[in-house]
Amino acid sequence: MITVFVEPDNETHTFERHNTVLMLQKRLGLRVNDALIIRGGTLLTPDDRLIDGDEIRVRKVISRG
Repeated sequence: MITVFVEPDNETHTFERHNTVLMLQKRLGLRVNDALIIRGGTLLTPDDRLIDGDEIRVRKVISRG
């Protein structure tokens, strides 16, 4: 089970299984550059693997210009 916290929406999701960060982003309807994906203070890339028990923080990137 993977727990995902989405900021700034303050949403929490749990997913049974996602192999990679890219699969998680697709499940959340996000493109690669739409959010920062963080595990334990470390930024993850789309090809990083997710494992059972991960707590992931998704910080959406907001452009103000």
